[in-house]
Amino acid sequence: MPADPLRAPHDWLDQDAGPVVRPYAVTQGRVAPSGGEFDLVAFVVATMPDAPPAPSLQPEHHALVGAAWEPTSVVELASKLDLSIGVVRVLLGDLRSAGLISLYEPPAASQPHDVDVLKAVVNGLRAL
Repeated sequence: MPADPLRAPHDWLDQDAGPVVRPYAVTQGRVAPSGGEFDLVAFVVATMPDAPPAPSLQPEHHALVGAAWEPTSVVELASKLDLSIGVVRVLLGDLRSAGLISLYEPPAASQPHDVDVLKAVVNGLRAL
């Protein structure tokens, strides 16, 4: 029986989008970045944007390094590359461990919140 030209020969192949790879396949099942967590508004900068491609890195790693040649936030990178934020965080952890990027967190993200300020905000909202 001839194959239907409108139907993809495999479930993982989409004629319009090309091969579909699940996020857990890109991260090899990992859900947390190596080297610890970082804020979603942290700025990412490639330390060696013109470095030759390492054979152990995936195409998504290379795309992240290429997109971070100037300071870019983690969420903006996810948006630019059309990847989920969880995948981007894991891949950025790999790149940070390899020394290919630097992460700069905003000061407010690295400091604990002042409880008195939060209480004042809640009280102000209740007063409305």
